[in-house]
Amino acid sequence: MPRWNIKNEKTIEWLVGDGDVHTDDIEMAGFSAVDVVTYGTDESGFILIHHPVFPTLRTRPNDTHASYQRDVRREELPRLLKNGKPVSEKLIRVEIDGILRLFTEAEGIKIERAVYPSAEGRIVWERVSVTNVSSGAVSLDAVLPSKRLDKTRGPFGDNVMEYTADFVPTVLKKNETYTYAVGIFGRVVNEAPPTEDFAAAYEARLATVERLCSPLVLETGNPTLDTAFRFAKIRVGESVYDTKCGKIHSPGGLSYYAATWCNDEVEYAGPYFAYTGDAVLADAAMNAFRMYMPFMSDDFEPIPSSVIAEGLDFWHGKGDRGDAAMYLFGASRFALMNADTEAARELLPYIEWCAEYCERKKTERGVIASDSDEMEERLPSGDANLCTSCLAFAGLRTAAALEREFGNFKLAEEYECRAEKLKEAIGEHFSADIHGFKTYRYYEGCEVLRSWSAIPLSVGIFERAEGTVASLLSEYMMRPDGFRSAEGCDIIWDRSNLYAIRGIFASGMTDVAADIYLRYSENRLLGERVPYPVEAYPEGGRRHLSGESALFIKALTDGLLGMEPTGFKTFTLKPYLPKALDRLYLKNIRAHGSRFDVLVEKDGFRVVGADGSVLGAGALGEKKEITLK
Repeated sequence: MPRWNIKNEKTIEWLVGDGDVHTDDIEMAGFSAVDVVTYGTDESGFILIHHPVFPTLRTRPNDTHASYQRDVRREELPRLLKNGKPVSEKLIRVEIDGILRLFTEAEGIKIERAVYPSAEGRIVWERVSVTNVSSGAVSLDAVLPSKRLDKTRGPFGDNVMEYTADFVPTVLKKNETYTYAVGIFGRVVNEAPPTEDFAAAYEARLATVERLCSPLVLETGNPTLDTAFRFAKIRVGESVYDTKCGKIHSPGGLSYYAATWCNDEVEYAGPYFAYTGDAVLADAAMNAFRMYMPFMSDDFEPIPSSVIAEGLDFWHGKGDRGDAAMYLFGASRFALMNADTEAARELLPYIEWCAEYCERKKTERGVIASDSDEMEERLPSGDANLCTSCLAFAGLRTAAALEREFGNFKLAEEYECRAEKLKEAIGEHFSADIHGFKTYRYYEGCEVLRSWSAIPLSVGIFERAEGTVASLLSEYMMRPDGFRSAEGCDIIWDRSNLYAIRGIFASGMTDVAADIYLRYSENRLLGERVPYPVEAYPEGGRRHLSGESALFIKALTDGLLGMEPTGFKTFTLKPYLPKALDRLYLKNIRAHGSRFDVLVEKDGFRVVGADGSVLGAGALGEKKEITLK
């Protein structure tokens, strides 16, 4: 039985039962502040711990993990007194709708807290509304601790963390409500404290959530899937930070801010942002691509895995992870779907550089060599792994389409030729029979099944689809909560889970994939760790890294719907509809310079423009090229 339920299309709810002992945390982000809030109950009662993170306040050493942050416990903030006595609260209900809402009761009063970050400033807010439900008047006061919470030396001066509160003692008559707010902010010591109003910040947070959720509106009649899809858009879209190099998307998770990675930002988030038509997200994607441009030199040395510390440094600790293939894949797809000619022209020489880099990394067997992969040596990957070669194959195909848009037909043909040869080499080099399954080995010498074996399916290589899917569903790999990362390894990585679901959808095994996808959605949205996809577990503590939410969305757009860009104004579509769904409507897609809906029903599909015109139609499982106006 799920712990949470869906209250409405925007909100999930946990009704806290007597004796319920459970804690969770949620990450919420604005351009300059993050709050990772732990909430729930334990044997001693109500738990609420803020953990503000200020990505552009840096600590020493100024490395990947140097964002200024710390826990802030309830006793460090104003503590409510009723009739002169401390208030002991009991948690009754929790709601999440892009804001964390906590409902508690104490003797004679009810308290509602709304917790949210500022959209712009270095401050996170807790709005507290106290209602008198007793038969007589009650007096409210507060214990006000020292406002200075922390001082830590950073590379640009002392960072300080403080709180502000607008509480004033008051008397509440029966049924009256009093609202006050506490803000936790960070600054360099010689900066002025923020002057932001909590009510304006609340409205700005609501506006941010609505902005992020308005494109790609999913309507399937399955509340769990529709709501999980909405929440994924919030998580991937909110994790964008103002830095010295402009707005930068980052994974989050208490560790990864004001920095960019070739997998999380370039491969996962960037192509999703091109579906949204959101200027902020498009800017963040372009800035991620730009971070790597200075490293693409004529000597064709590997580009770094991550550019960190607001773009001032880089991390290259695991060598070449196949980052050029990730860039080739992500940047070419973004350029076509974003359909901004000038932005595409800026990206083109760097996409070409990545294509040439991959060509120079070909082995004698014709696959692409790399030192490691996205797992960064957590699991073996050999000298040439399946993931890098598949991303290079898909990237070459979309790069060819991009070259055609600029009239570079000869180079386009060359890229298509390389892609076909690479596809053949992938089949020859990685095909293997493991436990009798005709599937793929992850690298030469790999004798165990891997969840990443489904990545060929996600890029349109289906020759071993049946055996690969059977291997994933086998006792060696399948668990109730997802696929093992590798046979014999109980670590679950959502990124490989979601790539696998995407690949199974794309291969036409719709109901198999839908069963996994719907169970996954219920587990992540309504289970014990909510409401977003996670990075990994037990490693990493199930952090809600933002890029995984992009992969959750793309399992549907790129997998179930089979959307693939073929030009600035064209894309192919090959949609299926699971038996579990009566319909699949994806509305307000803002890609290829247009707005359109994809409407899938049991008798076929239609693509409908913003003006109501039908731009294309077909049968389920039929691949169709759509030309937009």
